[in-house]
Amino acid sequence: MNSRILASLALGAVVALSATGCASITPQATTIIYSASDGVNVPSAEGAAVTVRNAVVVADDEGTDGNLVAALVNTTDSSATLNLEWGSQTATVRVPAGEVVSLGAGSEEPLLLEGIDTPAGATLPLYFQSGDAEGVVTEVPVLDGCLEHFADLVPGGAASDCSHLDRGDEPQGAEDSGSDGH
Repeated sequence: MNSRILASLALGAVVALSATGCASITPQATTIIYSASDGVNVPSAEGAAVTVRNAVVVADDEGTDGNLVAALVNTTDSSATLNLEWGSQTATVRVPAGEVVSLGAGSEEPLLLEGIDTPAGATLPLYFQSGDAEGVVTEVPVLDGCLEHFADLVPGGAASDCSHLDRGDEPQGAEDSGSDGH
């Protein structure tokens, strides 16, 4: 009788260890940091006065020019600048002390990036530098104006060619699905 109890306990311990052992070596998805949006967050170096959140570029159909849409956050007590570089082009944006500048949202215009030469669907390497911090290069996604919330952000206000989203004909039988009473 004792051997049956001992065997049951041993089997229970093996099952418990095997069921919980995987969790100790498997990465937990909830600990992975990612941008849950269309854009990307730019990693901030120590000393950066301005942080960049949800950065995305909305390009024209040719991918020649694009508008940078992002939230620029300055948590310092002083006005600060954000310096950007792409290719041979540069731009600077001033962000007032303790404020957020939302490029492309509300009354704030997006920042026009001329000569990006990057089509929608690709990424544009953008160099961001602020304050005394060393700058970082981040691959920023380039989108077109086919999504409704980006339609007004295409450079020059041109409508995007969204024909690549056309699905064509419905699959055969889709028009009468559910009509046979089943």
